Amino acid sequence: MKFALVFVLLYVTLMISVGVWGLKRTKTLGDFFLGNRSFGAWVTAFAYGTSYFSAVVFIGFAGRFGWHQGLSALSIGIGNAVLGALLSWFVLGRRTRRMTHNLDVMTMPEFFCRRFETYSLKPFSAMVIFIFLLPYSAGVYKGLAELMVQVFPSVPFETAILIMAALTGLYLILGGYFAVAVTDCIQGVVMLGGSLALVYVLAKVSPAGGLPEAVSLAAQKYSEHKSAGVAVPGPWYLLPSLVAMTSFGCWAMPQMVHKFYALKNERMVVRGAVVCTLFALVIGCAAYFSGAMSHLFIDRLPEVPSGAPEDTIIPEILVRYLPEPLLGLILVLLLSASMSTLSGIVLVSSSAVTIDLYKGVVDPEVTHRTSITLMRFLSALFIAISYFISTHRITFIDTLMSLSWGAVAGAFLAPYIYGLFWKRTTGPGVFAGMISGLATSIVLFFTMDKSLASTGACIGMLVPFAVVPIVSLFTRKVSQATIERAFAVHTAGESGAN
Repeated sequence: MKFALVFVLLYVTLMISVGVWGLKRTKTLGDFFLGNRSFGAWVTAFAYGTSYFSAVVFIGFAGRFGWHQGLSALSIGIGNAVLGALLSWFVLGRRTRRMTHNLDVMTMPEFFCRRFETYSLKPFSAMVIFIFLLPYSAGVYKGLAELMVQVFPSVPFETAILIMAALTGLYLILGGYFAVAVTDCIQGVVMLGGSLALVYVLAKVSPAGGLPEAVSLAAQKYSEHKSAGVAVPGPWYLLPSLVAMTSFGCWAMPQMVHKFYALKNERMVVRGAVVCTLFALVIGCAAYFSGAMSHLFIDRLPEVPSGAPEDTIIPEILVRYLPEPLLGLILVLLLSASMSTLSGIVLVSSSAVTIDLYKGVVDPEVTHRTSITLMRFLSALFIAISYFISTHRITFIDTLMSLSWGAVAGAFLAPYIYGLFWKRTTGPGVFAGMISGLATSIVLFFTMDKSLASTGACIGMLVPFAVVPIVSLFTRKVSQATIERAFAVHTAGESGAN
């Protein structure tokens, strides 16, 4: 696998170089976390898109739902592009950029604290972020490691994860958001080219021999496997709930929303929305179409000693059927998808402790130098904990990702939406919404069948939409001064805002 090794080494060298470049530009905490709010539409769109998709989408979700749902799984990719990218940019982008600038906040917990004048929201939401993004991070490491050990059989599973963890930590800890944003652009280009090449080559090497023929034959084979009971699509509401969880859930994921904070100005939103949507459409459809084409290559699920057999479908097909140069490119594609997602998760998780807990609670006068040092240390700590979880090969780690999304989105989605659009929202209403969404998601996760975890996550996301307004109507309003500041359309120092 010399081509794969060469591609990986080139990729690693490039990422480290960008990290060193970012180190020279990172002087303050704002530089490290937001890149001094200096990024345009293309950079932010690629940063959003690459954070959205990781190896778990290609290997875990695409393998599982492409096998059990067939070509219907394409609806997940289309839903992610339309609802998770296009709609989120138009609904959240402009108001998020404006309101976070007006309130002078850098993080989501800080936003909740200042927008609703409730100090306790900051440490509570910070703990939710740090705790419930850990299994998500570990799941990404595990998903990519499954392919790494297929491509490089001599590399132990734990070593593969350690290499990825070290790489993520190196360029993020060095360069902060400057490095993350630039590498996201590079990774985005690799992901686009690799995804298109993956679909084309898989169709060519399949028994169908071409793309149009592969679509028809994949549908036929799926029907046969479904009739034989090898592919089990599950209840009718499983697919819609997965589309909803993975599309609307990202509206409240801190590592996604954070990208809007860093926009140069509001005029970037429309252009960014178009670029991000096209990116998401290509990546999402390529991933799930590749999963659906698995029916052209295998007739039954692989037998594995532990874990989910669906997670091994895509790695086995890639290693067995792709020519070595393309396999190297696809490996870098999945590295790119995973590293960008992981860097976003690590950045917001370390900020939750540094900015919202330490600086916000322990030492408000902490210097920028100390803050950046603490951010770097906590980034390394978060990566180390994720590594520990993923190396224990917890068999249900992919299902725990539904808990991560359900818990974080259940706690934040309704409060965030109401905070952006409804002036009557109160701190107690938001706190009640966070508790109800978080509790609902956790309870349903542990009481429902794990195959329906996405359905439980959706219910957890919906409950606070009723709780927040009810409690808000009976509790003390936020001061008029804060409302006027938060919803101000024109802000001093905001060039180009609409």
